[in-house]
Amino acid sequence: MYLIHAVSDAASSIVLADGDFPNPAPKAPPGMESVFGGWISWAKWIAVCSGIIGMIVCGIMMMLGRRNRSNVAADGASGIVWVIAGISVASLAGGAVPMFFGA
Repeated sequence: MYLIHAVSDAASSIVLADGDFPNPAPKAPPGMESVFGGWISWAKWIAVCSGIIGMIVCGIMMMLGRRNRSNVAADGASGIVWVIAGISVASLAGGAVPMFFGA
């Protein structure tokens, strides 16, 4: 109960004169622009390599499960959907996340 009042009081104290809350744009800490850019490029490289390996593994599963092991082939075929979904999420992250935060 007291927490709700404290949060409400804190929120009302930061409301601007026109009734809107402040919404500053994201800003990197000094010196982190190049470091974090490197991390993002490494993560993209790992995502691409993982997608390639995932597609190869799904293909191998489909080839090996062709005869007398149809569940392995089916798992390989259904894995393609998940690999493509993961690649899609990784590739859209750079555009979708800044869109949500208005960067």
